[in-house]
Amino acid sequence: MEDDRLPTDVWVMAHVRRANDAGIAAYVVRKGARLGGTVLVKVSQPDLGCRVLSQVRDLDGKLGWMAAHGDDPVSETEANAYIARAVDRDPDVWVVEFEDREGRHPFDGKEL
Repeated sequence: MEDDRLPTDVWVMAHVRRANDAGIAAYVVRKGARLGGTVLVKVSQPDLGCRVLSQVRDLDGKLGWMAAHGDDPVSETEANAYIARAVDRDPDVWVVEFEDREGRHPFDGKEL
């Protein structure tokens, strides 16, 4: 199977720029493997809390996102603890944080 996906660093930075263009504050908190690191997304909503989404792919290779804590936001401390554990398990992981009142992020793929 041929893999024509962009390197992770290019893909992440394109989405950070896309978020900034849409008025969503975006930060690369941690850079992982340049070519193939997976991505964790932290979406912070002021006064509501945070959601952490893990990059996953379905059997057909389509991108999706799995919520680390279900549908409900968690505290910043709890979100950061989850991210720290994920980084301990996989040092190649990228962490991208978005701050948006509506809880938006620019990555394609449905939430599973």
